[in-house]
Amino acid sequence: MKRRIVMSMLAGATLLAGTLLGAAPAQPAQAQPAQAQPAQAQSAQAQSAPAPSAEVPAEFGSDWHDPVTAAPPVTRPSGKWCQVTLAEARFRDFTPYTGTYTPPEGCGDRWSKVVLRMDGKVKGRQFDRLGYLHLGGVEIFRTSTPEPSPDGIEWSVEKDVTRYSDTFRARHDVEMLIGNVVDDTYTGIIDVKVTLTFYEGRGAPVPDRVLTLHDNALTTPRNSERVVAEVYATGSGGGCEEYWYLTVPSNAPYSCQADNGPYREVQIKVDGQLAGIAAPFPTVWTGGWSNPFLWYVVPGPRALDIKPIEYDLTPFAGLLNDGRAHRVEVAVVGVPEGQPGWSTPVNVLVWQDAKRAHVTGKLTTQTSGDLADSSTYTPGSEHRVDTEGDHRLTVAGYVDTSHGRVTTTVRRSLANTSTHRWADGENPDTLKATWTDDESVTVDGRGPARTTRTHRTYTMDGTTTIGAGDRLRTVLTLGDRADVTMVRAGRRAGWYRLDDTYAGDATYTINVPRDQRHAVGTTSERYRIIGSGGCYDRSVGTAQGVLIRERDGC
Repeated sequence: MKRRIVMSMLAGATLLAGTLLGAAPAQPAQAQPAQAQPAQAQSAQAQSAPAPSAEVPAEFGSDWHDPVTAAPPVTRPSGKWCQVTLAEARFRDFTPYTGTYTPPEGCGDRWSKVVLRMDGKVKGRQFDRLGYLHLGGVEIFRTSTPEPSPDGIEWSVEKDVTRYSDTFRARHDVEMLIGNVVDDTYTGIIDVKVTLTFYEGRGAPVPDRVLTLHDNALTTPRNSERVVAEVYATGSGGGCEEYWYLTVPSNAPYSCQADNGPYREVQIKVDGQLAGIAAPFPTVWTGGWSNPFLWYVVPGPRALDIKPIEYDLTPFAGLLNDGRAHRVEVAVVGVPEGQPGWSTPVNVLVWQDAKRAHVTGKLTTQTSGDLADSSTYTPGSEHRVDTEGDHRLTVAGYVDTSHGRVTTTVRRSLANTSTHRWADGENPDTLKATWTDDESVTVDGRGPARTTRTHRTYTMDGTTTIGAGDRLRTVLTLGDRADVTMVRAGRRAGWYRLDDTYAGDATYTINVPRDQRHAVGTTSERYRIIGSGGCYDRSVGTAQGVLIRERDGC
């Protein structure tokens, strides 16, 4: 078995439910005693992959390299640490694992960092599966799985979960599920272990409270001065919403139709008022685009780390602080009425004013532009759908805190363009799409005005073709990019640029047993972050399931 590769969670699967047999028995989470941090854990870079192989087979065999990504590992501070096991389970059905979490002993109740790590292994034959981990009802992790080789794979995922420190300070129920089906055909049992590692000390400020919704109702502390909602929005679980970016209007002859087409927007409302809008990330799971050979070693961006969408709801803090329950709802624009396929669990992060029992305030601005959503179908020997969508929202409000009046203004602008082409029989099938999500948050009060501007861009450019001999080929490029600038008193105070690009080209014979597919494929990923905080640049490449290249650029 090849050495396991740590998968970073720097960047963000669907909530599955069902009733089958065979879940692991419930057991309490166990805390390990505090101790000096081992040298090999000082940097996750120490767990890098073995040297790339110079021997590349002519085609995929019965085993391939364990999953690997170019994304950076989670950095870990030095000093005393404690570890708690959250879950150990073997998922073979849709029965959740349940257990009990107890806070660690020996590392205090304030931590400089908390790191979640999931180690997984599976062998045989299995689809990609989707899962979640809840602690006291708070969703702290959402993931999907790689597809295994017959000989088996192992992988690890890490995530910085320090923001949930409020939840970690108390005893809670644990629930985890990676919904799975095991039978005579799909034999892979997913074996996982999840731990939390706590590093003693104080780091950056974290939310004072982490709240969840109860029947879409939210009651915040009356002294809340900053409120942020995070939504783990995923379109998946089978059906066309798993491939929402490929859907077409109902008048077009294609297998996935969705009323007006592929435009999707995740909205959050407070007491019926539109409070936030966002473009969902077009995740491609590890069986996506009808070609698992694209993803066996290098998953697509965010596929194993579903990053939540964040909405700054601070302009609504004055309204929320009245001590009453308020209705908070999430909806996905574009999904046909009554059609399932999206999961949108919500956490609410709250920062409180320690010197005031009640923080008053007011929502002063709520301006929404018209939502534009147009998909035009052009018939012919090559069918074509051109989609354009955009939407704008501005919300502003103030809170009167113990340190003065603070006004927060949030502006968000979304846009989507795509061109989808296909021939009869959906062969070939081509999509080229771009999504942009621009956000500006300005906080004025308690010192000079501060603005954070974020420009997110997601791209997808791919073609699937079935040629002679039933050879299916997929060529695909995915992009996850962000430009972030922090401005204080009119001057740039910091910036960074993220560029995570995946490219793959894989071919195999369809409609034959697995050992007759004669698959070939190359994949690569380059992950770059540059900015005022430094530089990270790493590339990986594979051929026929063998890791052939690793390169550090900075």
